[in-house]
Amino acid sequence: MTVDPKPPAKPNLETSTASQSIVPVSRSVDSGPKVNAAAALTLIAIAIILIGFFLGNTWLLLIGSLVALGLSLQVFYPTIQPAVEDLFTTKDGAILLASFGLGLGLLGLLSVIGASRWLSEQLADANWDAIGALGEVFGALGQILIAVLAVYIAWRQYVISKDLTIQQNNITQQQTIDTYFQGISDLVLDEEGLLEDWPQERAIAEGRTASIFSSVDALGKAKILRFLSRARLLSPLKRDQRLGRPILDGQGGYAEDRLHGVRVIDLGVMLAGADLKNTDLRWVDLSDANLIRADLRNCELVKANLARTILVGANLEAADINSARLFYGKLETATPRSRTEPPDYKTGAQTGAVVENADFTNVEDMSEDQRIYVCSWGGSKTRATVPGGCEGIPNRLGR
Repeated sequence: MTVDPKPPAKPNLETSTASQSIVPVSRSVDSGPKVNAAAALTLIAIAIILIGFFLGNTWLLLIGSLVALGLSLQVFYPTIQPAVEDLFTTKDGAILLASFGLGLGLLGLLSVIGASRWLSEQLADANWDAIGALGEVFGALGQILIAVLAVYIAWRQYVISKDLTIQQNNITQQQTIDTYFQGISDLVLDEEGLLEDWPQERAIAEGRTASIFSSVDALGKAKILRFLSRARLLSPLKRDQRLGRPILDGQGGYAEDRLHGVRVIDLGVMLAGADLKNTDLRWVDLSDANLIRADLRNCELVKANLARTILVGANLEAADINSARLFYGKLETATPRSRTEPPDYKTGAQTGAVVENADFTNVEDMSEDQRIYVCSWGGSKTRATVPGGCEGIPNRLGR
């Protein structure tokens, strides 16, 4: 027969609480005699000092001063200890102590080798007028250094203020772009998330886009173009001829119609002369856009659609045009866009980019088809900038 072990007794909360409350009281009681003894000894030391002053006894003054100083510091130090610890960390205290040690060590070394005596002799024979003039020179140099330091501080304040202004401008611009994204989405989407852009809504969307392009920098323009392109708002979509609504392609997207389709936002001349250098425009649909004299230096144009894009006078120096589309159809029959004739997307006639007077210096990943097309339709100025040259390729533009 087993006997259940006796359950542990529950702690007496009242007893433990009482015992905990007694601890600080006992400490305060214990510390009382110590404080009283220190105070009594301090009074005795003060009395010894006064007696030493009265009798003129140096030893009594010395003993009383040392005892009073030691006892006073012992009582006073715990009061200032937190402030000292906050002011000087362990590392700072070590550095301060090392500084005093270094100074005293140098003084002692100079005294041992007789440098102090030599210095006294030099000072005794010194020309104090020359030293005074030299002091004035050093004073003038000090004032110059102070002025230079003030100029440097003012310049640093300007740089910091400029950086803060740039950061604030970037934050404000991003907030503006986010508001634009939300506004365009609310404008062209219905409650089911489908494009529901009527003519007036398209006009408002284009107006908003043209307005924001004029108030953001190159990176902001690139963000907006990537958003519009990936949202299929720049592509010509196949539409219901009566309602004007985009038609689904049966594969989870909207069907394109390059010949008769309607774009939600037609860029038109919004980007003419735009600064887009050093930006990421990969996979962006810029077809039919007017990029005349645009700055596209160092742009990422990988797989960008530049068909029928006007690149007259554009600067594409060092841009990456890997797999970028410059035309539709076949290279042999592809020609630049025409103002009067409609494009033929099967043969490529009137579907190509207008590259006259464009600068293709040091473009990256230019394919052979791209090189032949640019050399054929770029004119003499453009041909001079094509990597690999245009030797053997006829100038079909004729000028």
